[in-house]
Amino acid sequence: MDLTVTHDPENSLYALTEGEGGPRVGLAAYQRSGDEWTFTHTEVDPAGEGKGRGGTLVRGALDDVRAQGGTVVPLCSFVRGWIDRHPEYQDLLPADRA
Repeated sequence: MDLTVTHDPENSLYALTEGEGGPRVGLAAYQRSGDEWTFTHTEVDPAGEGKGRGGTLVRGALDDVRAQGGTVVPLCSFVRGWIDRHPEYQDLLPADRA
C-alpha cells in the first residue's frame, strides 16, 4: 500500500496515511518556534510496526522541514534515533545540539 505524509500545521503534526486521503496510520507531533521544529512524539498504528512506516513518516517530515529551511530538535526518541542512523539528516540539527 502506498503511504502518504502530509503536513497538518493547524494541529502541529505530520500525518502518515494509507494512500491519498486514506486512514491515518501514524503521526509525528511537533512544536514550532520560528525556524526551529521540536519533534515531541511519534506514533504508528501497532499493526504497521516493524514495516518501515515510522521511518517513512520521519523522512517525509524532515524533508519538509529541510525544504522550509528549518532546524530540528528531536526530543522524541524515535526521531532522534532515526536521525542518528541517517547521517544525511544531521545537518538539520542546530549546531549546538548535533
